[in-house]
Amino acid sequence: MCGIAGYCGFEEDKSLLESMNACIQHRGPDGEGYYSEGTVGLAHRRLSIIDVAHGQEPMVSADGDVVLIYNGEVYNYLQLKAELEELGRSFRTVSDTEVVLQAYEEWGDEAFDRFNGMFGFAIYDRKRSRVVLVRDHFGIKPLYYANAGTDDKPQILFGSEIKSILAADKIERRPNERILYRYLQFRIHDDEPETFFEGIRKLMPGEKMVIDTASGEFRISPYTRLKEELAELSSVETPYSRDVINEYRRRFTEGVRLRLQSEVPVGTALSGGLDSSAVVVTINKLMAEHAEATDSLGSKQQTFSAVFPNSINDEEAYADAVLDICEGNVTSHKILPTAAEFAKDLEDFVRTQEEPIISSGPYAQYRVMQEASRHVTVLLDGQGADEMMAGYIPYYFAYLRQLKTRGQYRKLAKEVFSALDIFYRLGRFRLQAMVTRRKALPVGSLLKKDFTGKYANEKFSNIPDNLKARLIDDLFYKSLPAVLRYEDKNTMRFSLEGRVPFLDKEVVKFLFSLDDESIIKGGWNKRVLRDATRGLLPEMISNRRNKIGFTTPEAEWFKLMKERIYEIFLSSSFEHRPYWDHDAVLYAFEGYLQDKNSASTMVFWRLLNTEMWLREYFDEPEVKAGSEPKTDYEPNPGKELDITLDDGATYRRYPLRTDVFYRETEFDPAVLSYVKRYFNGVPQSGEEHTSATKDKKWYLFVSEKIVAMTQGRSIPVWDIKVSSAARLLSRFVSRNPGGIGLASPWSMQLAIDEVGLGRILYASGRSVIGKLQGRKGVFYEVVGHDINAIDGAAGYQVGTSTHSVKLAPKDPDGVAGRLSRLVAEQLPEEYTRKFAGTAIMDANDLGCVALGHDTDLDKPTLEAIFKDNPQGQTTETTPMSIVFRR
Repeated sequence: MCGIAGYCGFEEDKSLLESMNACIQHRGPDGEGYYSEGTVGLAHRRLSIIDVAHGQEPMVSADGDVVLIYNGEVYNYLQLKAELEELGRSFRTVSDTEVVLQAYEEWGDEAFDRFNGMFGFAIYDRKRSRVVLVRDHFGIKPLYYANAGTDDKPQILFGSEIKSILAADKIERRPNERILYRYLQFRIHDDEPETFFEGIRKLMPGEKMVIDTASGEFRISPYTRLKEELAELSSVETPYSRDVINEYRRRFTEGVRLRLQSEVPVGTALSGGLDSSAVVVTINKLMAEHAEATDSLGSKQQTFSAVFPNSINDEEAYADAVLDICEGNVTSHKILPTAAEFAKDLEDFVRTQEEPIISSGPYAQYRVMQEASRHVTVLLDGQGADEMMAGYIPYYFAYLRQLKTRGQYRKLAKEVFSALDIFYRLGRFRLQAMVTRRKALPVGSLLKKDFTGKYANEKFSNIPDNLKARLIDDLFYKSLPAVLRYEDKNTMRFSLEGRVPFLDKEVVKFLFSLDDESIIKGGWNKRVLRDATRGLLPEMISNRRNKIGFTTPEAEWFKLMKERIYEIFLSSSFEHRPYWDHDAVLYAFEGYLQDKNSASTMVFWRLLNTEMWLREYFDEPEVKAGSEPKTDYEPNPGKELDITLDDGATYRRYPLRTDVFYRETEFDPAVLSYVKRYFNGVPQSGEEHTSATKDKKWYLFVSEKIVAMTQGRSIPVWDIKVSSAARLLSRFVSRNPGGIGLASPWSMQLAIDEVGLGRILYASGRSVIGKLQGRKGVFYEVVGHDINAIDGAAGYQVGTSTHSVKLAPKDPDGVAGRLSRLVAEQLPEEYTRKFAGTAIMDANDLGCVALGHDTDLDKPTLEAIFKDNPQGQTTETTPMSIVFRR
């Protein structure tokens, strides 16, 4: 397993290749290699699996005419090697890479369909002046490309990951909004060549791309008829029998054995489901028989599982049953992913996937691969069985419709009767939703009409009434490609090779030649796999209907992660995206948390994932105020230290950088510590500051936010039960640029809670009259400045301010007096003799109110001193200032 990257159509550029290769080091930490000639450049990262000592790439043929970079494994390489040797060829290495190279030399493009494995490779054929890009039959390994030139003069970039193409910096980064719409609206991705990145595409399963190195012209075409073969085999309908079971077992076992070929340690993913359990027990049987290639496992098979104790998604009991069967021959590794860990890993997880995904479920696999990489280099997994053996419930309904369409009513009745428990489970969930009367939440209601209108003609549908045709469609387009993307990204993120034995080409062909009852019979799917592994698997797994797999307890986690999710949904970037209605999303998520709607977490995940993806791959890196170092003697960026009032008096304001204040922060000691820090540093601050402050009267100005925060007056939005009145009234409030004030339903609700709905309505009426008379500020004159001091949740700030609403602090005069007494008691007399008191200020870029003080100044003067908000609006974290009268 490796990573490849390259170009065709550019001048020779080693630095370009190095840039493209550097960002995929995780795919191949064991080595790198480069080749360039004329307009062709090839780069390779190696993860050594077979012929560790040799097999370095790019690999050049003996005559120098063919150059190969290769990602993947061809499992039948020994058989192909023997054929090639019979044709007179000799080999310098024992790697499958050289077999691929010489197979192409011998058979040309016809070699590709002979390979049974997973691969994405590039061949530079110097003699024929062409580059050939090839992706395996099922698309297990990815291969992306982009034309950075024009239609008349193409310039092709390609790679195992999108990151390599982006790193080339030859194409404009833009999201593919059509693909994004299909993802948000239909919950689909990877079903076509276009990616989420405009201009970047992928080869589909079983495709090759031939590039003429002279002209740059390229053509994409299939090198295999596998899809057509499966459709043709579907009409064979070999009757189910004991011989069929035995033959499937033989073929599947050989497919597993072939995928144990390795010179480095091999392990197995074990979810507890039928598919991964079948792989584990088959390996256990091969080990007992001392079969060829099992030496890669060591003395015991190592399994890796994600468990979620006390969760509806937990499969530990099933995994343990498999481990008990294999007792003595297995070492189990279990991880327990948590919501907190997911929140912490979120950025890396999104970066790893490269494109949005339909749920957070693959995070469980991400964590399993992370743990596995500490013990093995190759991991077998159960991907693909669901798409070829009807592992999901919708397949069962397709089969029932097929029986109806074909007039097989007796069989239909038997199947319906046999699956009453399935219907009961589905009906129970629907009935539950009806009884609770929770509102349905179609995702379209959360998307902006301008966005959805552009793509109103986009459609998505499944094959409704032909089981085998539906399975083929899902194998190559609708389902498996997405699953295989997760597999590749999650394994390679941790330099791990993932292998999927169910996707053995010959095993799949055999399966599709069987009649449908080999797949579904009597309400049971995966019939032939269940029967082929009976006696090896515990009965509780052979007879198991409910499918979970490697996934997360998303519904439970989203409620535990509500703080992190609100931070994202309340952020300025999320608010200003052109794809969704920000207010509708917030309202819907609030309803979800309060069980008022039947929203699926996957709806919110798609929005959240898209936002994180846009930040990762498109947004300019955010430079937050406060991220640069600042001493106590500098102004905030864009602010001034000095301000001169209308009466000619000049004041110098020194904003103090602090840690973020939380409810748990011990307020008085914290404030005093920063004041002491300021005065302790004055002697070293420089002549300008010592002369400007020496023997000058000074004041302590403190932001009301940190007072309210530590008083418990900062309330998370999810704890505020918004009434219909608050939601309605907030719509009539102008939303200012900072998002502050009562335009937020949460802020409006707290205002109603503080002074009552009647007073809010009365103040609103007086405000309307005041505006007609040309007066401003009437609303707050009537309702009180404590309401004016309510701050809405602001995603551009820090700490809990991003997702909490702040009430006015209690007793600001008393707080000011208490702080002043502490200053007088704890600071040296040389500083306290000129100290003139403390002010609690509510300042922002729109205005300033002195809420309380014990100074010798009046409130208008205090407000004039802070009218330009020197402490800043966003992430400066300077919530207090030392102010001198100059």
